[in-house]
Amino acid sequence: MATALGPPPRAPKPKGAQPSHYHESYLEKKGPRDLDYRKFWAGLQGLTLYFYNSNRDVQHVEKLDLGTFVKLKDEPLREIHRDPGTHFSLVLRNQEVKFKVESLESREMWKGFILTVVELQVPSNLTLLPGHLYMLAEALAKEEARRALVTPPCFLKVSRLEAQLLLERYPDCGNLLLRPSGDGGGGVSVTTRQLLNGTPVVRHYKVNLEGPRYIIDVEEPFSCGSLDAVVNYFVSNTNKALVPFLLDEDYEKVLGYVDSNKENGESVWVAPSVPTAPGPPPTTGGSKKPPVVSTKPGGASDKLPPLPPMPRPPDQDDENYVIPIGDASDPKYENVAPPCRPVTAKPKKLAEAKFPKPLTVPKSEPKGPLNRKMAFPATGLADVRAELEEKLQRRRALEQQAGHSGGP
Repeated sequence: MATALGPPPRAPKPKGAQPSHYHESYLEKKGPRDLDYRKFWAGLQGLTLYFYNSNRDVQHVEKLDLGTFVKLKDEPLREIHRDPGTHFSLVLRNQEVKFKVESLESREMWKGFILTVVELQVPSNLTLLPGHLYMLAEALAKEEARRALVTPPCFLKVSRLEAQLLLERYPDCGNLLLRPSGDGGGGVSVTTRQLLNGTPVVRHYKVNLEGPRYIIDVEEPFSCGSLDAVVNYFVSNTNKALVPFLLDEDYEKVLGYVDSNKENGESVWVAPSVPTAPGPPPTTGGSKKPPVVSTKPGGASDKLPPLPPMPRPPDQDDENYVIPIGDASDPKYENVAPPCRPVTAKPKKLAEAKFPKPLTVPKSEPKGPLNRKMAFPATGLADVRAELEEKLQRRRALEQQAGHSGGP
């Protein structure tokens, strides 16, 4: 009976190997922020010094860039019972790192390899055996071959004017810069900036490309096999007064730390928000939002021009507020104020008005005409009186005539 074959067993992963170092051994290192020395397995490759926890590790834990090299110096001998060992310091442009080794021979070897890769020449002022000098020569050949394929960090794709501005704005980053040549022939140009009695002196040099070689166009043309050799020519022939330009970008701008993820337990990188200066707390959501404009008339946040004040509606008990009867309302005007109760004239009061009684009206007199006259406005009272007096005189005259005619 056939059986299903399972997947083939996985081949073990090949273990990684450390890079090929020019020189390697144990070193005790103390940086500017370290309280004491820490022991590492160190290896030099190119212009980088790598540090490992042990000689079996593949991944480095720290590294130092020798591109900002300044000098090496020996520390004074210390008392054996206090701090046994041999010390020396590596001075870089932005820091100084101290090392401790077990013997003088180990110190001279480290100094020799560091100076060889930095200066591209075997130092002659160290106490070394012929076998040691041969090892330094091999490291020099490897470093020259490596640099022939690598563009130096001080080579920037900038114009002539931009190169001058970079050297002027960042004087602490170096005073020598390589840039593409303006003639388009594949060569490069070298721009330098130095101070002479406080006055900046800027110089430009031309480097032509002839086949695989770079020819420095000076009084005595000098041939170089790589751009890095061109840089080394200017540095070594100026007594190290010229320093390759290296813009310092090693410092982080955002504060971060390693924290554990509560869900899966893995380590994560956390970058909290940068604390701001003391002041009023920021609004939620980061950017300040514009105030909300209220749609209600007369709102507190209304940004429209204020409306003119509306007339005060009359009080219902106020009899002094009178709308003229003769004024016709304009149909085009809409008043937003609430309607008010119009006050109408009370003709009943005029009808009941009491006039002065200079004369007496007989009861037998018809009341119709009198009532019609009394309904007139008060401005016609004089005419009414005159008419009444005239009628009264006529009535008296008639009564007198009737009395004379009925006598004996």
